Amino acid sequence: MLPLLSMKSQDMVVIGLTGGIGSGKSAVASRIRGAGVPVIDADLVAREVVEPGAPALAKIAQAFGAHLIDEHGELRRKELGSIVFSDPEKLATLNQITHPAILIKTRERLAELRTLGHRWVIYEAALILENGLNPGLEKLIVVVCDPHTQLRRIMERDQLDHGAAEARMKAQTINERRREGSDYILENDEDLTALHDRVDALLERLSQVYGAPLSDRGQDAI
Repeated sequence: MLPLLSMKSQDMVVIGLTGGIGSGKSAVASRIRGAGVPVIDADLVAREVVEPGAPALAKIAQAFGAHLIDEHGELRRKELGSIVFSDPEKLATLNQITHPAILIKTRERLAELRTLGHRWVIYEAALILENGLNPGLEKLIVVVCDPHTQLRRIMERDQLDHGAAEARMKAQTINERRREGSDYILENDEDLTALHDRVDALLERLSQVYGAPLSDRGQDAI
């Protein structure tokens, strides 16, 4: 596994944002992005590295079968998910294929943001703790909620049955470990307004430490 960063520096820091599937991590990222702080979404980067013609996509087809590539050369994500989320060894194989490419592209994005003058950015990923990426980060924000709430959200959002939703939760770490590994914890068992209030309070704290977002200093954030 490649380290996330050799990019810790005095002119820009990278703060991690993580949380289990269905925890509300994406809602937190959206609120942060709306405040003018750049957010690099590892899921979006992961989609880029398996676009048609990408080397990682060919490796996935070799490891799991050519039937996972559709007639347009695109990955059948749902079918791949049903394979890897029920088998830890297969999930590990997929991670070994995709993570190096994801981390290389992430470092490229971080270099661009640093050149633009951002003092701090957010790296959003579900598996920061699982993949041992936290040592490369300045701080780590964790979003947590009650597991029963989490399960319900997954089933409703992704139209999954109980077993499939539970398998996705079990493929990730538990909240106790997330809490232990975090610098900041955002509880998300209430409504969106309550979550936004917690995010806004955290953004104020971070801005006091690392400086106002670039957009607040008279320039546009990307």
